Amino acid sequence: MDVVAKVTSKGQVTLPKAVRDALAVQAGDQLIFRLEQGVAVLAKTDDFLALAGSVSVPPEARGIEFAEERGRAWRVRAERLER
Repeated sequence: MDVVAKVTSKGQVTLPKAVRDALAVQAGDQLIFRLEQGVAVLAKTDDFLALAGSVSVPPEARGIEFAEERGRAWRVRAERLER
């Protein structure tokens, strides 16, 4: 199903009724946006804690502080953009 929606100047999008119905989304529900190869995938999740463990962490990255890993990721991204 392809459904079009416009983005407001504040970056907001109203979920079209067809999408809300298909995902059974109601007011107050939580959604997750995942980027996969330049495409945003939207999914309904009952609880963000239910997602715990859904992203694998390589052994070499375990125990690293989030701020440290974020800085490393930004540096890698910047290097790739410079090429």
